[in-house]
Amino acid sequence: MKKSFRAVSIVAAVAMITTGLVATSAVTNAATVLTISTDLPLQGSSFDSNDSTNKAIALYLKQINYKAGKYTVKLKIYDDATAAKGGWDDAKCAANAQAHVANKSEVAVMGTYNSGCAKIIVPILNQAPGGAMTMVSDANTNPGLTKSWNPGEPDVYYPKGIRNYARVCTTDDIQGSAAAQFAKSIGIKSVYVLNDTQTYGQGVAQAFTTEANKIGLTVLSSGAYGEGWDVKQSSYEAMFTKIAALKPDMVYIGGIFDNNGGQLIKDKVKVLGNNTVVKIMGPDGFTGYPDFNSMPEADGAYLSFAGLSTELLLKNAPNGAGAKFVKAYKKEYKKDPVGSYPIYGVAAVQVILAAIAKSNGTRKGVTNAIFSGSGITIPASQSVLGKALAISTLTGDTLAKDITIEIVKGGAETTLRAWTVK
Repeated sequence: MKKSFRAVSIVAAVAMITTGLVATSAVTNAATVLTISTDLPLQGSSFDSNDSTNKAIALYLKQINYKAGKYTVKLKIYDDATAAKGGWDDAKCAANAQAHVANKSEVAVMGTYNSGCAKIIVPILNQAPGGAMTMVSDANTNPGLTKSWNPGEPDVYYPKGIRNYARVCTTDDIQGSAAAQFAKSIGIKSVYVLNDTQTYGQGVAQAFTTEANKIGLTVLSSGAYGEGWDVKQSSYEAMFTKIAALKPDMVYIGGIFDNNGGQLIKDKVKVLGNNTVVKIMGPDGFTGYPDFNSMPEADGAYLSFAGLSTELLLKNAPNGAGAKFVKAYKKEYKKDPVGSYPIYGVAAVQVILAAIAKSNGTRKGVTNAIFSGSGITIPASQSVLGKALAISTLTGDTLAKDITIEIVKGGAETTLRAWTVK
């Protein structure tokens, strides 16, 4: 029943967009109709947040009458997850990349949700016939996509020697550092670091570990990333029994909830005690998951979000474009968006649409609009993030370094405060 509802909701979102385009595109020359797409995992635990993102983007396009300058815009939705993986799938990401390139009307992609998937897609889009094709992400936080991180990064993702990837959230070198600084601020003295062995999880775990060592926390795990957990394990009790002997004040979990995070959290509490005994903290890979928030074992868990949470957005700009959009979303869908990334998805689309409006309607023109000249800036009066959004023409990174610290209470993510990296 739940799967059927989810499948119907995606179809309904696409149908709403297609229906809305009939009236606007019927009188529009075909050459001025361009396709933008989303590429997100629509199976597994991250479905709810990403479904909200697609719905939010569909609503935003409807609000602006599907227009970007002189062009009419339509939306195509791609799923980069498989049932077998229960989340994003590297083979599906590669297939989607080829499909983006093959769709001649498609000029830009909003996505991906997972950094590992972006590292597969971006180089293929970079080599698209007729010019590199733009991707703007709402949620990728791995630093290596845009700046020096691991060997060969970021140049390996741009074989044509030009940039075609941007993002509206900040990166894990900022997020991991913020989490370590926050941990110290609440009295944590020792921490054990785990990672899910994927690109994103290792990246944020590495950033946390580096900063924790720098500011004087005792890191009990070994290696740059800490200890990896096997996502296929049925129990993690033996691992936590080993960790218990070291008596950590906190366990930091670098990774995504999709990777057996529920079992990991249950076994942590079973062996080490709840979050009043040994605290737990995770990155944005654990945000936007109702299944995680509803777990009794998650109560009291600290989380970081690589941006401003929707709660902070509403507080900081109660009469701004973002607050108005959230209100419209709730009116349209009868509930709030799940997590904070749906609003960042709309912000990413705002960047794409601004680039289309400045372009000649080609893939190359859209990419050039972001990475040359004055680039793209969305003024505060229009930005759904409640503040001006500017993209670096050199790296594609947002100039903002916003981080939100949250706590899970009563089955929901609750904002504690914004955090500025020291």
